[in-house]
Amino acid sequence: MEKIVTARTYADHGFGEHSECLCGCGGLACRSAQINRSKGWVIVVGGVERTVFDDGETAENSDGVAEFYAAVGKLIRLFRERAGMTQRELAERLGYSEDQLGAVERGKRTPRIEILTKADEVLDAGGALKIVADDVMKAKIRITTRHPAFSKAFTYEEWRAIEIHEYSSLHIPGLLQTEAHARALYDMRRPWLSVEQIDDWVSARLARQEILSRWPLPVMSWVIDESALRRPLGGWDVHQAQLRHLLKVAEIRGLELQVMPLDRTENAGMGGSFILLTPAGRAQIAYVAVQHVNRLITDPEEVRKMAARYGTLRGQALTMRESLALIEMILGER
Repeated sequence: MEKIVTARTYADHGFGEHSECLCGCGGLACRSAQINRSKGWVIVVGGVERTVFDDGETAENSDGVAEFYAAVGKLIRLFRERAGMTQRELAERLGYSEDQLGAVERGKRTPRIEILTKADEVLDAGGALKIVADDVMKAKIRITTRHPAFSKAFTYEEWRAIEIHEYSSLHIPGLLQTEAHARALYDMRRPWLSVEQIDDWVSARLARQEILSRWPLPVMSWVIDESALRRPLGGWDVHQAQLRHLLKVAEIRGLELQVMPLDRTENAGMGGSFILLTPAGRAQIAYVAVQHVNRLITDPEEVRKMAARYGTLRGQALTMRESLALIEMILGER
């Protein structure tokens, strides 16, 4: 292993000069800088500068994640063959097509987290497949070029969070979107996005939603402005499916969904949408995204004010029972 002689870490995540570095050094070795060569950190190894992405892998070793996927695929195949099952038989048990399972076993397709969990039970793998599920999710976040550096940092923090709270004033929160709704949002962006970019971003958004199927669940709550529930983005069929999806998600034990009604004379969220994340063992942080300008907020005083604002929003919003009744009423209006 090469010895790192000097480390110069640039907190170049696009969050501004007061942002906390997310590389794990606690800010001791970090300083903000604008570097055009890449988004990440620069270390000096043996007197030679090397770029380190925010996943911690060097550029020369970035393909290591693909090798990890291939190893997971081989592991699934090993347990399948040990169980005496064909690809078709296992695919049917997992709700995959035979082609999809074959791609997973060859390392060409990333298995969904719930599929790994189910395969572990079906193949009697003794937890061997379940135990890699968290690493698979982290790898999905690391290798994607779908997100710029700031968004990859956010999704990494989101995945590690033990609490997630969000106020959304304009649209359905990303963790609660259906595939069709997410695709409609990206399709209406201007300037136009390519079909390939939309496919990548939709896939990345759906990958984030695997948080909702893991156990233990983070503590999660959402306050959604009623206007977002009445805005039929993508057409009524897409919107109707989205509203029904919200009702279904609300059935998950431990999740809390509230609506801020339009008739409120006071609304603490007029400043816009925001997300609060609490990483395990660390102070709460916040995230805002406005007109494609994204910022991760770590200043304790700023985060404290946003957390207090969120508490006020929850008090002003409808209760969860009232909120679900309103969603059902909107569905019944067509």
